[in-house]
Amino acid sequence: MSDRRRPAPGRPVPVSTYRLQLGPDLTFDDAARQVPYLASLGVTHLYLSPVLQAAPGSTHGYDVVDHARISDVLGGRAGLDRLAAAAHAAGLGIVLDVVPNHMAVPVPAWHNTALWSVLREGPGSPYAHWFDVDWSAGEGAVLLPILGSRSADVVASGELVLDEETVGGVTLPVLRYHDHVLPVRDGTQDLPLTELLERQHYRLAYWRVGDDELNYRRFFDVGSLVAIRVEDESVFDATHALVLQLLADGTVDGLRIDHPDGLADPTGYLDRLAERTGGAFVVVEKILAGDETLPPDWATVGTTGYETLWRLHALFLDPAGRAPLAALQERLGAGVPGGLPSLVETSKREMVGGSLYAEVHRLTDLAAAVCRDDPRLRDHTWRGLHQALRELLVAFDRYRSYVVPGVVPRREAVDATQDASGRARTRLTPDRHDTLDVLVDLLLGREVGSAGRTRGARRDELVVRFQQVCGAVMAKGVEDTAFYRWTELTSLCEVGSEPDRFSVDLHEWHAFAHDLGRLTPLALTAGTTHDTKRGEDTRAQIGVLTEQPAAWADDVDTLRALTAPYRSALVDGPAENLLWQTLAGTFDAGGDPADGAPIDAARLEGYLTKALREAKLHTTWTAPDAAYEDAVLGLARRALADDAVVAALGDQARRRAPLVQAAVLGTKLVQLTMPGVADVYQGSESFGPVLVDPDNRRPVDAADLERRLARLDDGATARTLSDQKLLVTSRALRVRQDLPGAFTGEAAGYRALATSTPCAVAFARTEDEAPRAVTVATRLAGTLDRFGGWRDHTVELPGGRWRDVLTDRPVEGGRTRLADLLADLPVALLVPADR
Repeated sequence: MSDRRRPAPGRPVPVSTYRLQLGPDLTFDDAARQVPYLASLGVTHLYLSPVLQAAPGSTHGYDVVDHARISDVLGGRAGLDRLAAAAHAAGLGIVLDVVPNHMAVPVPAWHNTALWSVLREGPGSPYAHWFDVDWSAGEGAVLLPILGSRSADVVASGELVLDEETVGGVTLPVLRYHDHVLPVRDGTQDLPLTELLERQHYRLAYWRVGDDELNYRRFFDVGSLVAIRVEDESVFDATHALVLQLLADGTVDGLRIDHPDGLADPTGYLDRLAERTGGAFVVVEKILAGDETLPPDWATVGTTGYETLWRLHALFLDPAGRAPLAALQERLGAGVPGGLPSLVETSKREMVGGSLYAEVHRLTDLAAAVCRDDPRLRDHTWRGLHQALRELLVAFDRYRSYVVPGVVPRREAVDATQDASGRARTRLTPDRHDTLDVLVDLLLGREVGSAGRTRGARRDELVVRFQQVCGAVMAKGVEDTAFYRWTELTSLCEVGSEPDRFSVDLHEWHAFAHDLGRLTPLALTAGTTHDTKRGEDTRAQIGVLTEQPAAWADDVDTLRALTAPYRSALVDGPAENLLWQTLAGTFDAGGDPADGAPIDAARLEGYLTKALREAKLHTTWTAPDAAYEDAVLGLARRALADDAVVAALGDQARRRAPLVQAAVLGTKLVQLTMPGVADVYQGSESFGPVLVDPDNRRPVDAADLERRLARLDDGATARTLSDQKLLVTSRALRVRQDLPGAFTGEAAGYRALATSTPCAVAFARTEDEAPRAVTVATRLAGTLDRFGGWRDHTVELPGGRWRDVLTDRPVEGGRTRLADLLADLPVALLVPADR
């Protein structure tokens, strides 16, 4: 294991984190009031969403406008200091989310001082090198596609007016378009409006022009987020000074880096960050596709845990359920010819030819310029290069290859590029194969064309930009399109997931957990994040459908029969399958199962609107189909108002309750005790099925959680699933806190424990090879029930005397009957009896 996978000696190491989504409804002072509860829960570090000054109205903080200021809405630097003081007094540290890839294009634009300067002064601005703008395109002007109609019509309508605005204490001439306020280039304010527009360092355009001609790099396809060039040391210094100060003065202990795949040089960025922080704890939001591993030269302890999240869910899925669920998908008309691989290819192809066309066009211009500069490559045309690039981007199976100009690429990068080339070749006519080969050599930094040519400004830029675009195609094509269309089992359509692998068996799980502990022992392990499409409890409730697929098919038939009178013919198969699974996944029976209830209609409608538009099958954000959306939302709304439907959902939920209990508690306990730094997303310590943002960012009733935890600590029995999950979470976090050496210490280890049935997963966390804590969890409770329960099945516990911290019962080591160990709960967490 490389030293890069641990902070420098003496730097703080979190044992567990608790993610707080700060915003207008959760300020620094609000968070400080939660500190006593979080300390009691057992976490060691608060994990804060971005805290720098964000765009007006921001609800998440990822749209930064000022890197030198702490958010006013959250409470400013004084508020952050109060939170830090409260946390430190309670023995808690802080990990901070940092956004290095982009800034906001705010409305009005003057909120971003650096961008305002660039729009006003163009390439001559002292901030021009901050932003990734292609000044050679668009006649040397930044394209701003913000107009609601074509520019000539906007001018003729009088919507665009010359006005004045006081910015930074100085009154300046500005152009005003509704809420947009833009600077006017010095010396042009007296020109006629049409001529004035032509003389600006930006070009105002109809919003639909952006996807075709945008000349600045953005975050994926989000035009309101402009990329910044942190590969430039001066830009890094300016945008990280405050964050580095917070680390240096002890306000925060570590960092979470957002979207490193968008950076020109992730390796170089992380190296510089490690140098400037003295080797602080740093995790990265890196999506590892399939069996991809974290680049070994990255100076980070590991990822934020998406590769763990989907495997953990898949561990609790019954592989026998796949065929019946696929049959149901087909019967509902939601099937896809060619399956998920075909759907992914189609979705990515739509992205490279649609919302990411401008990025692909810019790549093609760059590749064509490289070929024009070399006499041996001039016969490779723009059109041929464009076709080859498109197919290569569609064929790539990961976010990027991590080729660094001038550095011999790793074997994994070469293999990934050549594998993609092989798939792309099958989609190109034979006369384009030579062009594809040239392109692959260029992207791998090889000598191609005239002898000795491997480097050059354009060749280097092509290597970097291809990888940046590749990540955007993956994110938008797969996670934000294909995963909203594929409904075989929606809980598997998660960020970084592999739905076609469907389930993970015990051997795969133990091998993965062992490797995680060996390679990245301090990576975060996550169950829910602010970006997951479904929270962990929603996924668990959908996942148990794999254990009773025939019963679920009958349930769907019941729901369809009940809703037939008002189910419009416009409701297509994917939307209907998504709706039924969503209703199953979000049924809230965390209290008394007899009093469970389906999701609130407003929450469901908000989610479905987002899901349908992201899927882009019949409606989109930019071209919503009102009739289709009304049909789907109307079905959802009327179903929730239908007493017979609600009763059926309740009956189905009660029948699945034992399976859900085992999946929810088992998933949580394994996540909190497996190798890595355990991360708890706000509110997920208790049962609460949530959906994608903004649903998962709703305020959490921390006061209620605190009262319930106090009752459990006073000896109250955890009778509801919500209390049982709170019990499991708090006890697991406290065991981690008591035994850090077994979980995050340098001598920490993972040992699989033998069970006589695949319906139980068991492992020990060790320190210097000695077992210090033992996890036992039920999986596939439906299968277990069909075969008559635990009967005489056993688990081989380490020797000695143990105590289950969940029930406070003594347990003898050695071969132990699972029926005895799991008599009260479907999970057990053991520590030595003398602790």
